Amino acid sequence: MYYLQGETMETIARHLGVSRSSVSRLLAYARETGMVRISVAPAPGERGTLAGELNRIFGINSTVVRVRDFDTGVNRLASVAKVAAERLLDLVLPGTTMAVAWGNTTAEVTRHLPPVEIPEVTVVQLNGAGSSTGTGVRYIDTTISQAAEAFGATMIHFPVPAFFDYAATKAQLWRERSVRYVLDTIEDADLAVFGVGAFDGDMPSHVYSAGYIEPNEIAQLRAEGVVGDVCTVLLREDGSADLDINDRASGPDLTTLRKIPRRLCIVAGEAKTIPLIAALRARLITDLVVDDRTARKVLEKVRFSGAKVRS
Repeated sequence: MYYLQGETMETIARHLGVSRSSVSRLLAYARETGMVRISVAPAPGERGTLAGELNRIFGINSTVVRVRDFDTGVNRLASVAKVAAERLLDLVLPGTTMAVAWGNTTAEVTRHLPPVEIPEVTVVQLNGAGSSTGTGVRYIDTTISQAAEAFGATMIHFPVPAFFDYAATKAQLWRERSVRYVLDTIEDADLAVFGVGAFDGDMPSHVYSAGYIEPNEIAQLRAEGVVGDVCTVLLREDGSADLDINDRASGPDLTTLRKIPRRLCIVAGEAKTIPLIAALRARLITDLVVDDRTARKVLEKVRFSGAKVRS
């Protein structure tokens, strides 16, 4: 009556013999449970718009989310995550295998997913979460479980460290059949979902704020030109990743990630401008959801560096 017939809440309340507030609660329940889904089709990225310029320069499909100037980092992330959840629903089809990286951003995106039963979907954890102080299971399980529950999907965890102490240990473990099964599932994925990690910002990335990398290691990585990470794989600003620490990282190498057909990256916050540029230059992204202030900063930086090269 409300969505298809255009009746007002007052009219519906009179017809059902209930209060207007009861109708309002029923409508809210319909949205929350996925009974009603409101879809906003992505606008084409026209040349001259932020999305259009990102698409033209990097060859991607981008959605730029308008955020208010006075929004906190938490509010900005929530705004971007709501739109990203909508885009994710468009990308998941029957039979999709979706690889999800853990982090503050993906956790917020999966939190906004409404329940929609899609047959034969598999959700696989894209990188390990264990550290010297814990398994990371509680943190990562929130993200993976929310995604799996939203789609009624099969869930596959990846119970390994985010970073191994020794590259040789990782190489040996990667030969185990149980681990090989997870790695093969990731390699066969149709869709990857991830954010970018930054050292700084009002919402520091969990991989740095939770002690996965020691402060002295972060200082050394900065000296080596590292600006952030994707799926716990560290990147320089030019998109290169030939670093010793990546031999110990559990995240997929760049070649493996690039082979996944659709790769949705979600970014909120100007502190992630340079890591996002690194990920774009590494050709890790096919689909991007980003706030407008960060999108503008990316274009400013890229145009400025291009002008310097021409000079």
